[in-house]
Amino acid sequence: MYLLGYDLGSSSIKAALVKADTGKTVAMAQYPETEMEIIAKEPGWAEQDPEIWWHNVCQVTKKLLTQVDIQTSQIQSIGIAYQMHGLVLIDKNQQVLRPSIIWCDSRAVEIGQQAFQDVGNEKCLRHLLNSPGNFTASKLKWVQENEPDIYRQIDKILLPGDYLAMRLTGKAVTTVSGLSEGIFWDFSENKIADFLLDYYKIDKDLIPKIKETFSEQGRIHDAAAIATGLTTGTPVTYRAGDQPNNAFSLGVVHPNEVAATGGTSGVIYGVVDRPAYDPQSRINGFAHVNHLPEDPRLGLLLCINGAGIQYAWLKKQMADPGISYTEMETMMEPIPIGADGLRIIPFGNGAERILTNKNPGAQINNLQFNRHTQAHFFRAALEGIAFSFVYGFKVLKKSGLQPAVIKVGNDNLFQSKIFSETIANLLGCKIEVVKTNGAAGAAKGSGIGSGFYKNFAEAVSKNEIEKQYHPNPSEDSYQTAYEAWEKDLEKLLL
Repeated sequence: MYLLGYDLGSSSIKAALVKADTGKTVAMAQYPETEMEIIAKEPGWAEQDPEIWWHNVCQVTKKLLTQVDIQTSQIQSIGIAYQMHGLVLIDKNQQVLRPSIIWCDSRAVEIGQQAFQDVGNEKCLRHLLNSPGNFTASKLKWVQENEPDIYRQIDKILLPGDYLAMRLTGKAVTTVSGLSEGIFWDFSENKIADFLLDYYKIDKDLIPKIKETFSEQGRIHDAAAIATGLTTGTPVTYRAGDQPNNAFSLGVVHPNEVAATGGTSGVIYGVVDRPAYDPQSRINGFAHVNHLPEDPRLGLLLCINGAGIQYAWLKKQMADPGISYTEMETMMEPIPIGADGLRIIPFGNGAERILTNKNPGAQINNLQFNRHTQAHFFRAALEGIAFSFVYGFKVLKKSGLQPAVIKVGNDNLFQSKIFSETIANLLGCKIEVVKTNGAAGAAKGSGIGSGFYKNFAEAVSKNEIEKQYHPNPSEDSYQTAYEAWEKDLEKLLL
């Protein structure tokens, strides 16, 4: 038997086919090959068309199935991971009403800040674990205020993963984990956050029926089977946002375990067993995949919007045509730690929660025309993202997290030795690169939801550690370079 997983990112859709009994990934596919467009009609906006997501899911499924000689009836279950915090609006016919307002869109910052003030900081943090901030609930309020004709047509609001599951099964449902990431969930009362919906004047009936994270959430219907090549009746049995799913994929489900990823955005995600929050809401708490009211498991998420998107931008604008990221890494290896004083601040992808929702933009500092080369820019860009991780991790540590190991996947910025060694040295923490990814994790999650795996440990027991990075206590150049970068950031934030 096989398990199928999707990872709906903002850059592409990935799919993985996992052999259930061995836990081995037998096929992987990605579509499209180039990054999906992010629509920005106004500064700070970020939208994508959900119909494009669905088209790409159909294409990646067909691409995946060409790699293996199996009957699709051998696929026992399907799991979905997805970009968090997005807003998809559908009408009574399950038709999309407008492009999705995705995670890095910052148009609703002021709405969320006003709600934080009016509802009360203490109440929001105690019940929601967050400020309403720039999350899905605040984005919905923006639509209500600015697009009333569209708002009146809404039947249900969906997160991106809810939408994909709906296209596969015809059923519009959601999860507690998903509602918590949208800031729709009241952890103190263990129910939908009525007080925030009342403040925003949002009808509770817009929220779909709630299903458990690991459970049958619908079955492939005929139209989806024709579009994807899958078998009618195959159950969808797991869904989670990309960061909780990434943590689960890496085996991070217990208190004080930490996962990280460096994709379009950068994230450090740690698990705790009690409600926890930052008074300034610079880190965010969500229900982890194994959260239960009687046995809490909360994921504390530290996000850097300007991460891989900065490095991809630099590659597109400054690298020679056709160069790969591996070749860029080779070019920068002779450049010393600190890039000979060239420093890049990567916060150019919308409001940054670790900066209390400020949007300072990216910045290049201390450029010397007679000293710095293309390779210096490559190194300074990677170091700038790594320094951002470290800057944010200082906040995360105040919650009590003191991990000895950070686990990461093998398909993002942590493939870079320079990037990984910079973080390992500055945090004094070992980094383990695990041979897995979000799509494979979603597949294994479906194995729990369908009952093939008995528990979390069994689902991820076959994970293979690909490499490790250890801190070097004798190397102080990292700290010197970081301190200079941090001073630049402090000046920028004044």
